[in-house]
Amino acid sequence: MTGESFLYDAVRTPFGKYGGALAKTRPDDLAALVVGEQARRVPNLPPEGIDEVLLGNANGAGEENRNVARMAVLLSGLPVSVPGSALNRLCGSSLDAAIQASRQIETGDADVVVAGGVESMSRAPLVMPKSEKPFQAGDVTLSSTTLGWRLVNPKMDPTWTVSLGEATEQLREKYDIGRDRQDAFAERSHRLAAKAWDEGFYDDLTVSVPGAELSRDESIRPDTTVERLAGLKTVFRGDGTVTAGNSSPLNDGASAALLGSANAAELLGIDPVARIAGRGAWANEPQYFGYAPVEAANRALTRAGITWNDVDVVELNEAFAAQSLACIDAWEVDPEIVNPYGGAIAIGHPLGASGTRVLGTLARGLQRSGGRYGVAAICIGVGQGLAVVLENVSGRKS
Repeated sequence: MTGESFLYDAVRTPFGKYGGALAKTRPDDLAALVVGEQARRVPNLPPEGIDEVLLGNANGAGEENRNVARMAVLLSGLPVSVPGSALNRLCGSSLDAAIQASRQIETGDADVVVAGGVESMSRAPLVMPKSEKPFQAGDVTLSSTTLGWRLVNPKMDPTWTVSLGEATEQLREKYDIGRDRQDAFAERSHRLAAKAWDEGFYDDLTVSVPGAELSRDESIRPDTTVERLAGLKTVFRGDGTVTAGNSSPLNDGASAALLGSANAAELLGIDPVARIAGRGAWANEPQYFGYAPVEAANRALTRAGITWNDVDVVELNEAFAAQSLACIDAWEVDPEIVNPYGGAIAIGHPLGASGTRVLGTLARGLQRSGGRYGVAAICIGVGQGLAVVLENVSGRKS
């Protein structure tokens, strides 16, 4: 027997810069904080009432200890009987966790699930391959696990294994996304994120990290201008358009969402914010990873039984301004409904945490605006995209 799944609450840490305010905090501690906070924010919920904790994480090779979800359960003080599973779909990991949680709920396997994700890009370790023979002579190269390809299989098509930045240059060439538009999009991201924080939009969506002096997202530059962004040098090509200013930065942080069945409202003592109305996944050529959310969102809308004309708010993770603009152009939506509270170019993109960050922001954005439907979408390295359609059940337009 199938049912419906709902988002009841969401919380995240402020996102820290690479090497910044959260660099001294272990990823498993960040994960434990948001998991524990999600339980604390619903005092009627007995801790043993959480059926599952699902956490996304793109690394897993370091202090996450392979299964960061189980580590978070143990470190958060939840009963040891609460199971935990870690998922890895790179940048889409925590949105994937929410998708898997919704499926568990809809099939009746769970009533209450905490889904989320974590990433400490500052603390991502260096790795090296094991020797194929004892007493290997010569040097061995360490590879950073912070971002991008490493230890690439030589059989892999080299057109697929370009850097994320070079891939974005190829994408903006294909879809004719100019530098001016990218810089204007980036400036808007910072301006709207700063405004949202100033107006208190993120106050109820965030929890401070003990021992870290960080009251809001660390990468936001409220004083940036299009002129300043236009003066930045390109990073990946001398004649390119992608800069540090119109790309998301490297970040640390964690996020979580509380999902449950319709029956969970009585157990939790709170009403749901939004219904999971549709889900979609898509994959294309790895070098065009930034465009994969286009079809993922289209599929999610079809499964929700609606069209883009019904959508009031879009939360699209801004990996790069160029890929974000390519998606917006393809959807033919009003750019003003996309990321009205700022996006990842300003807020930051701690890989495994970004999916439930956009999902939680979308739910609260719909609640605040009274819009009925919204789309959360994210691009994923190696050519994938995920999307979720939410239906507001807390404040629909009449």
